[in-house]
Amino acid sequence: MLTDKELADYIFPEVKETIEDLEKRYPKRNLKEEAEVTRFAPSPTGFLHTGSLFTAMICDKVARQSGGVFYLRLEDTDTKREIENSKTIILDQLKAFNITPSEGFLGDKQVGDYGPYVQSERADIYKVVIKYLISIGRAYPCFATQEELDAMRKEQEAAKLITGYYGQFAKYRFLNNDERKALIDSGKPFVIRFKSLGNHIKKIRIHDLIRGEFDIAQNDQDIVIYKSDGLPTYHLAHVVDDHFMRTTTVIRGEEWIASLPIHLDLFEALGWEAPRYAHLPLILKQTEEGTRRKLSKRLDKEAAVSFFLEEGYPTEAIIMYLMTIANSNFEEWIFAHKFKDMDQFNFTFDKVSLEGALFDINKLNFFSRECLAKLTKKEITDMAYEYATKYSPKLKEVIDSDRAYFEEILNIEREKENPRKDYYRFIDLYENIAFFYEDDWKNIVNDIKNLPFNREKYNNETIKEVLRAIYDNIDLPDEESVWFDHLKQIGAKLGFAANNKEYKESPDSYKGVVADVAEILRITLTTRKNSPNLYYVMRVLGLEKSKQRIDYIITLL
Repeated sequence: MLTDKELADYIFPEVKETIEDLEKRYPKRNLKEEAEVTRFAPSPTGFLHTGSLFTAMICDKVARQSGGVFYLRLEDTDTKREIENSKTIILDQLKAFNITPSEGFLGDKQVGDYGPYVQSERADIYKVVIKYLISIGRAYPCFATQEELDAMRKEQEAAKLITGYYGQFAKYRFLNNDERKALIDSGKPFVIRFKSLGNHIKKIRIHDLIRGEFDIAQNDQDIVIYKSDGLPTYHLAHVVDDHFMRTTTVIRGEEWIASLPIHLDLFEALGWEAPRYAHLPLILKQTEEGTRRKLSKRLDKEAAVSFFLEEGYPTEAIIMYLMTIANSNFEEWIFAHKFKDMDQFNFTFDKVSLEGALFDINKLNFFSRECLAKLTKKEITDMAYEYATKYSPKLKEVIDSDRAYFEEILNIEREKENPRKDYYRFIDLYENIAFFYEDDWKNIVNDIKNLPFNREKYNNETIKEVLRAIYDNIDLPDEESVWFDHLKQIGAKLGFAANNKEYKESPDSYKGVVADVAEILRITLTTRKNSPNLYYVMRVLGLEKSKQRIDYIITLL
């Protein structure tokens, strides 16, 4: 009867390399003891998920702060699900968030001594390992048809047993090697299965960098490790790759905890030391019914990283927000550092929450405002222009028309200790500042009835009276306080109280307060009740244009 080694040679006669050869080809990395080797291993099956960005961010952080290596491996063995161009899309989106692997698949090239970094290009490596597993009796060809597998599952479900290919249900593990060879010779299709020696009734103890020690059922599934298309399954491929790429720490989502016994079983069968594992909490979404679920590609726009790029969120803010989910002490730290020097923050696994975090768009908006507020006028204009070039032709048009004017608009109350925080994403930017541009301003004010003047308190005649007085007397001195004093004097002559205290003491003696005068002017110049600082709006518009607008509104009224 054929020995296991003879069967391995029969199935893979072309494979001459050995495990020992691979160990020499991919030696241990020459790094300091504390250096971490981490990897981000996406599949080219669609867009970059926010949860994947979360994982990549932490992998990058852990490697960089330890003086280690962060590499990207493309796991493309599931050829049926691959989507065209998704490889480059994933890399481009990571780059947008300043996550740049130092090694691995980098799009137009692969960099590093532990490649190829694309799984579909590593078939010869996987075959060496699979041949070895067959030769030591830990893998075997399985000839089960889909019909047989379906019938087996139904039998297990009817008996309320764990489903899968294991134990007495692993029909083809009990063939002898001569029987296996005969079936191969007959042309019967087959896959290669791992032969597990475990028992799901028994437990193994796991150490997770985030969750600590816990017990989980042993693996006893004879999983498929080599498909009929000549490519390995994920379970086998990633174990082989993590070993020969010398990954020290596997950081991934908690949904992989259930597969961990399989992976540890494979490492043990191969005689390899397993990397350390850290299973991150899921990012959750609260439904309208009040339940929580994993952020879904199908249901949630926030699940796609492209959503944030298209909306124009500053990528730094998204990384900051995700880091608040990653480490419970980060938020306090970034406040203390005034939203700067994020690279100096020291990430630790013991500060990772064990519970999934609800995605909070309002909190992200807060971080975005903080990030945009600390930029100079040139920096925010450069970012706005980069966004506009990709996503907003109208915004690009106005920046191109007069970049200096655009910068002055965005610079209103920016260069101060506590800058204004008007903006949090670029998709809204033009709408927020459109009133600075004459054509857009006129398009709004021409429908004069829609301007939000307080018509219950002031009729058109009173509004015109206020505007005429402003037109005749307003100026633009260098100091805002002097300008506001002039506005108060204009209001006083028209019968408006200088402040709320005066008005409340004798409301019948006044038409209103000076704030009402300022509001009438604000609506006239900006079409809205809320706007950036009115004095600086006038400074950007200039006195002449401001007065032209006042005159135009008087005419419309």
